[in-house]
Amino acid sequence: MLVEQMLVESGVLRITARTRDEVVLPCPDCRTASRRVHSRYQRRLADAAVGGRPVVIELSVRRLFCDVDGCPRRTFAEQVEGLTIRYGRYTPLLLEMLRAVGLALAGSAGARLLTVLNVVISRVTLLSIVLALPEPVVECPRILGVDEFALKRSRRYGTVLVDVETHRVIDILADCSGDAFAAWLTAHPGAEVICRDRANSFSDGAQRGAPHAQQCADRFHLWQNLGTAAERAAGRLRPGWLPPEREPSATAEVLPDKDEGPLTRRNRERHAAVHALMERGVGLTGIMRELRLDPKTVRRFMRAATIEEILVHGPSGRTGILDAHADYFARRWDEGCSGAHILHAELAAQGIHVSKRTVRRFVHRMREHGAPTPRSLAPTEFFVSSVVVWGGVLVRYG
Repeated sequence: MLVEQMLVESGVLRITARTRDEVVLPCPDCRTASRRVHSRYQRRLADAAVGGRPVVIELSVRRLFCDVDGCPRRTFAEQVEGLTIRYGRYTPLLLEMLRAVGLALAGSAGARLLTVLNVVISRVTLLSIVLALPEPVVECPRILGVDEFALKRSRRYGTVLVDVETHRVIDILADCSGDAFAAWLTAHPGAEVICRDRANSFSDGAQRGAPHAQQCADRFHLWQNLGTAAERAAGRLRPGWLPPEREPSATAEVLPDKDEGPLTRRNRERHAAVHALMERGVGLTGIMRELRLDPKTVRRFMRAATIEEILVHGPSGRTGILDAHADYFARRWDEGCSGAHILHAELAAQGIHVSKRTVRRFVHRMREHGAPTPRSLAPTEFFVSSVVVWGGVLVRYG
């Protein structure tokens, strides 16, 4: 290739070049060499920026005859290796850059990043380049991770398959059943280790689809299961940690009895509904479809023998920002002050900035469960006795 001219025009580096006439090129079909020129035409190619300037290459290429009688192609255009591709308006270097940015950031974000790299392209063009890529070949990795995936949260769930060694998503199944997982493993053999949670569907699917693969629990599910066991243990031991109920003072305002909060009532209703379905022999998937709940929520209610194991810290199950000032609230409660607006003003005067809504919720919780009293637990009051891992799966908690 001969470069005839290079100039900077309006901040764009323009390169004018042409191919050599003496170069012999083979026909793409019959691979017969040809040098007889039919004509020349101009190609305009965009290349990666140089020195902070966009690059445009105006290249004159030849169209050659194919003189072989049996060849169906009569003429063909020459391609410059490393510079042109058939019907391409970008050089291979720039095209690979566009594909990488499009795969990482998609349309609008990718177009904005390429503007910083002095490549002007629209989001629609960038997406069309990504969509033109061939579908990747799905191969089963040596260590396969499997878990549920929310296709539509609280409505429809599938299965996500991940290469644990490269942390790349391999495939997504439209169903989270063991049959779908077993069918995928049968069609893609080669898994030696399968990392999964304790769901029976994945265990059954892995046993049928890859019987020789070793099954184990990954680090995330081990910590998640351990945390769930600790929460259940805290729910069972909580009555022994609570101080005796506070006797109301003579000057304390007599508060009317109120029903439980909406979240507490909802949790009680769900717990009762889940255990009613369990007594009828309905499994996890059936309970999910019947109550339209997330599988993790259903498992949490199934594992809790009583609703008190779920309501660890009152109706919300969490400690709030005002729990650190429980002594102040308890003192004001004994003095007969239960107005949220008064308590909010006193907190603001002390430099504690919280919203009135937060104070109202805290007062409402005190009316349901009494004024809280913080108490730091000794390390021996709460512990998990043992964690047993059999075959890589967490099977028992203390």
